Amino acid sequence: MATQDPTHSSTTGTEVPVVVSSETLSVDEIAQILSTELHLGRQQIIQTLALLDDGNTIPFITRYRKEVTGSLEEVQIQSIADRSAALRALYERKLDVRRLIAAQDKLTTELDTALTAAATLQEVEDLYLPYRPKRKTRASVAREKGLAALADIILQQPEIVQNTEAAIEAYAQPFLNAEKGVDTSLEAYSGASDIVAEIVAEDANVRGGVRTVFFRQASVGARVATPEKVAEKDPNGVYQLYYEFNENVTRLVPHRVLALNRAEREEVLRVSVALPYEQVQRDITAHYPVKETSPLAPFLSDALADGYKRLLAPAMEREVRVELTRQAEEHAINIFAANLRNLLLQPPLRGKKVLGIDPGFRTGCKLTVVDETGKYITSDTMYLFKEEEARTLVRTLLTDYGITVIAIGNGTASRETEQLVADLLSKIENENKKIGYMIVNEAGASVYSTSEAARDEFPTLDATKRGTISIARRLQDPLAELVKIDPKAVGVGLYQHDVDQKELAAMLERVVVSCVNFAGVDLNSASSALLKHVSGINTRVANAIVKYREANGPFKKRQELLKVAGLGPATFVQAAGFLKIANGEEPLDNTFIHPESYAAVRALLALLPEGESKHAKPAERIELFRQRLKLQNSLSNLGRIKPQRGTSNTTGSEQAAWQEMAHDLNIGVPTLHDILENLEKPGLDPRDALPAPILRHDVLKMEDLQPGMLLQGTIRNVVDFGAFVDIGVKHDGLVHISELADGYVRDPLTVVAVGQVVQVRVLNVDTQRNRVQLSMRGIKSTTAAS
Repeated sequence: MATQDPTHSSTTGTEVPVVVSSETLSVDEIAQILSTELHLGRQQIIQTLALLDDGNTIPFITRYRKEVTGSLEEVQIQSIADRSAALRALYERKLDVRRLIAAQDKLTTELDTALTAAATLQEVEDLYLPYRPKRKTRASVAREKGLAALADIILQQPEIVQNTEAAIEAYAQPFLNAEKGVDTSLEAYSGASDIVAEIVAEDANVRGGVRTVFFRQASVGARVATPEKVAEKDPNGVYQLYYEFNENVTRLVPHRVLALNRAEREEVLRVSVALPYEQVQRDITAHYPVKETSPLAPFLSDALADGYKRLLAPAMEREVRVELTRQAEEHAINIFAANLRNLLLQPPLRGKKVLGIDPGFRTGCKLTVVDETGKYITSDTMYLFKEEEARTLVRTLLTDYGITVIAIGNGTASRETEQLVADLLSKIENENKKIGYMIVNEAGASVYSTSEAARDEFPTLDATKRGTISIARRLQDPLAELVKIDPKAVGVGLYQHDVDQKELAAMLERVVVSCVNFAGVDLNSASSALLKHVSGINTRVANAIVKYREANGPFKKRQELLKVAGLGPATFVQAAGFLKIANGEEPLDNTFIHPESYAAVRALLALLPEGESKHAKPAERIELFRQRLKLQNSLSNLGRIKPQRGTSNTTGSEQAAWQEMAHDLNIGVPTLHDILENLEKPGLDPRDALPAPILRHDVLKMEDLQPGMLLQGTIRNVVDFGAFVDIGVKHDGLVHISELADGYVRDPLTVVAVGQVVQVRVLNVDTQRNRVQLSMRGIKSTTAAS
């Protein structure tokens, strides 16, 4: 049955007002939904939501509340947080819509039931659309003329066996009113048809069906705005691929959506989404059947077509554009986030003094020396056109400060600087001195050099020196240095300027927080820019920590954090485990073990065998523990024993021993596992397990490349169509997605990651366009970055 006009008094159906609920969506209801969506245990979700609602951070929950969450991973906890927020927002909108419709005395039991069943915000908005206050429309004008009842008659499609023309006139006669501007039956039916068109276009069932067809069968087209605009806005033909473009909405890939959007913003193209009425006519007439035997059939048929073409199709076009853009932006942001994570988690180059070089022609190359901890030592300037003087200066700095690593920025004159450095190093190597260099992505260095953080850190240095320090430090500890820069400026994104900047910033901040807490932070050397990303710590507390450190010297133990202004017990609980102190009063402070577990650790150490020496380290005692377990494989003589890591290969008795030990220590089995891992590897930095940066000793030119050559390189960026690899020449080579692996690759991020060291084969070299085509097909040797 056709939906009646909700704004017209002749609406039929149950009109008894429904009481609007003011209750909030319960945790149990959320858990029931998420359990199905995320394929997780309902109790896991309930307990995780309780932790989140209590203000615990995701890094803290992930690492220190495994017993509560059932060892959920960070991404799963984030999904619970995101989806629960979305469900709560949906429920709040339902309440709001109920209230708004009830205020009009039009909330029926059927409508209330439909609102309850709505699973998306779009469904809720579809139901609310007929009741939403509107600006003046053709239908509203017709209603003011009293034609709503005639519209109802058209929708009812009465069947008359008498004279058709007479019946048409008879139905219109009561609605003719010269004072209201309805002088003829044609005018009456025209106005009534406008009302019918609006009713149909706003029907939630119709919109739902048409939306489904639109998202499956519509075509996205593009054409040039005007030849004059193309000549002005796109002289190089950047968007030439899209000048005459047409593609099914289901086949349109994300990067093309963003490119079309950008071209439209730049007034090069006009983009449209089209779907002929004939392809949705059946879906519409299923709700509003046209009876051929009715004299009013032509009016309904025309109104249906008009409602679609004038009202519904443009709305669906907007929805498709919005949804395609949302999906494309989400895809681009996720790629950016994955690249950023891999970049931030590059392994640090520890214990090395570094000479940083910011290349330049006219103003010279800025040189800066930093010590093993990144502390600034000295700086100078060399000029490439004074080659001998430049070589002498570099040699002097290398010799005077015992430098073994050089970081060269990849900006203007980087390859000329690299050539000079490589020539010098070849001579130094003949003197039995091993020194290497690396081209460092300097994206964002200039942003940092003029930032407030840089001025606070180096108030007496100019911006060029600060930027060069940043280049040197990026090699020593990428995470600690790059967190000082806006993530959007670090040079691993694509289309980052085409996406929602608020969503991008939120996602990148989430990645930075995840990386900082994954790697841990040295409490006595971390900058406030790094500290503010630690679980539970904000900018104000981070600055207070630095000020306390400057006034009182290095922290000696974690408990001292409670003396910092503004850092209370709640913040301490969230942050303490991620803040490490090397060479402090408490050895456990240099691990990820949380202070809340220190008592359990000491009880555990009392249970471990002493070993051959009374001064044996915990790692040695744990290893002895495992060896005894292997030999005995029973509890009869050993008492409480921990099995080997990974329960899949342990016997039932070993698992029972592990559980018994955790029970006696009053901790969970996952926490026991984490404690043992940290005791075995005190000061553990997860990044150290990754391959070290490739240091070069000679230079490779584009002209040296030949098809078939095998080279080692580092992934610099991953995009939809492949990956860019630094192979030591001026321009990164491209491994197209079709060349990433022997088999089919749907997503490059499943094969490669930023920072990954890979073996590649040269396919083609275009020296005129500075392009190198590479392949990884048939090559097995790659080293993952994370």
